[in-house]
Amino acid sequence: MDSFTQILLGIATAELCAGKKLQRKTFLYGAILGTLPDLDVVIGQFMNPVDGVAIHRGLSHSVVFFLLLSPILGWLISKTERDKINFGSATKMVFWCLFTHVLLDLFTSWGTQIFWPLPDRLALKTIFVIDPLYTIPLLISLILVWRKKDDFFSRKKYVLIGIYWSSFYLLLTCGLKLYALQEFDKALKAQNIVYDDLIVKPTAFNCILWNANVATNDAYFLGDYSLFDTQAITFKKYPKNTKFTHELEGNSDFEKLRVISDGWFIITKKEKHYYFNDLRFGVLIADSDETQFAFSYVFKEENGVLKAQEVPKRKRDGMALMKGIFTRLQGN
Repeated sequence: MDSFTQILLGIATAELCAGKKLQRKTFLYGAILGTLPDLDVVIGQFMNPVDGVAIHRGLSHSVVFFLLLSPILGWLISKTERDKINFGSATKMVFWCLFTHVLLDLFTSWGTQIFWPLPDRLALKTIFVIDPLYTIPLLISLILVWRKKDDFFSRKKYVLIGIYWSSFYLLLTCGLKLYALQEFDKALKAQNIVYDDLIVKPTAFNCILWNANVATNDAYFLGDYSLFDTQAITFKKYPKNTKFTHELEGNSDFEKLRVISDGWFIITKKEKHYYFNDLRFGVLIADSDETQFAFSYVFKEENGVLKAQEVPKRKRDGMALMKGIFTRLQGN
């Protein structure tokens, strides 16, 4: 999830674990611990673009990392807050602040390597990385907590209410995804599209409009479905372009991107440049003259070797995408 939401969740978790002991300092510790796993993004800035993406939500989002880091940070906090919190309570607070961060990330489309060093990423794909309906209940509850400085009973009550509402919404997105999955499956069968794999995920900032990626033997189909739709779902076909894929095989950046995308990609070629298009996050620009995917990399030669560079996104493209999502979620 986005950093602001993870800060709120970290504070709420710290409040439940140590609110009576640390009082308002739970806001400080919760905010720091809630964002700590995402420091891999900062580290990635000092790496090449592909390696920076590859490490995101890897080691820093694993149970192994939390088990090793929690007692270290717990010891530091217990020494800093002497006579307020002991080592055991501080360690428990650290672990749960880190672990709830990852639990929430599991529901997003990117997922996490929670069982690192195993390579698989777990991703339930039920919620977008920014969703106000999840964040707002936590924000309201923590505002109320801040106002109740010395009333721990009321503070705990408000935190639990915020977590219950946010968790209920999270469970709701799971149910809506299953419903959307059934609708996509029915539409594919009605159109006689025999598929090998199907993934369904929400679009930005909502749980009303859902995207589907469909893999067949020689192509991918992309489609969307709104809970307010009254007409049949339509799909757009994208050839797999296996010829271009074979031409890039063995290239270091390509092989890393292939793993990162879980195999959901197509290679296109334009003006003698290869483009790696990650299908999982949809299309940024789609018209008769140009198609650009939300995550796309162009291969350019550097010192005789093809290296991948992320295709820059223009602000107006993002605004157009959001306008299109808002219009589309109202129904076809």
